[in-house]
Amino acid sequence: MAIATADLQREPAKTSSGLSQLDQLKRYTRVVADTGDFGTIKEYAPQDATTNPTLILKAAQMPEYKYIIEKALAESRQGAGSGEEALQDVYHRVLVLFGVEILKIIPGRVSTETDAHKAFDVEALIDEARHFIELYQKHGVSRERILIKIASTWEGIRAAERLQKEGINCNMTLLFSLVQAVACAEAGAKLISPFVGRILDWYKKSTGKDFAPADDPGVRSVREIYAYYKKFNHSTEVMGASFRNAGEILELAGCDLLTISPQLLAELNQSHDPVERKLTPEWAKTQDVKKLSLDEPRFRFLLNEDAMAIEKTAEGIRLFAADSRKLWQYLRERI
Repeated sequence: MAIATADLQREPAKTSSGLSQLDQLKRYTRVVADTGDFGTIKEYAPQDATTNPTLILKAAQMPEYKYIIEKALAESRQGAGSGEEALQDVYHRVLVLFGVEILKIIPGRVSTETDAHKAFDVEALIDEARHFIELYQKHGVSRERILIKIASTWEGIRAAERLQKEGINCNMTLLFSLVQAVACAEAGAKLISPFVGRILDWYKKSTGKDFAPADDPGVRSVREIYAYYKKFNHSTEVMGASFRNAGEILELAGCDLLTISPQLLAELNQSHDPVERKLTPEWAKTQDVKKLSLDEPRFRFLLNEDAMAIEKTAEGIRLFAADSRKLWQYLRERI
């Protein structure tokens, strides 16, 4: 039976140990809030938070966050530039100011996303990432608390490789395959975000079938990546993302991190069912995983062989680019 939204805002359900599923999950996994809404972040007390243009656009249109838009506009007027240059400056300041406010609530890190229009431009991605870090530092936030989100294209991975050498940590997003994950790890990326739910969406559409959480293609993909990383001692963190239901989350209990939407945080907060750890480094070491050797031609070929991964990566870039344009237009109307 579906749980009404109002019901989800009650006090957490208690287990015999006094813990909700959300609190049990926090024993095994670093819980991350996938939202730009400060109230949600305060309510569920995650360690980290992730943002993207879609989430920031939604938050920016809420009356309680009008002050952030006004602050970004005020800061931008003090700088140089006009026209599109001024608009881009406001856009970057809005993303950073939301991150600054979020970091006042959480103890860990916030992810700020690069413009999807730059997903195939190494130099543009590096320049934007450096600019984000510079803006955060002007607000007294050290780079250790920032993750720069970059799409997991070949060019995005190369940008991350250089940024990591500068001490700028990267969160590789729009990731749908082991091939992308291995390339990110070899580049030294700090963190990857495999998109569980979007993988499920593709398989449901292409097969017409439903999948139980344990057999969910997105869940299986993260298990495979987690096993590969732990077996071959990669330090890159795995953060499952883009969940469609709580079952997917629970099947990945023990993953390094999981970034979870407000709706699913609320659902986990209400359930008192026990949570079993499913992923451990010890389990990963027992898995039959073959080591991949990648250069650019092999990366591109193997990614091209995976219809789901190539289609969902391209679709994700288009969608994030479209939402960036919507946020730009929203800000244009206020300048």
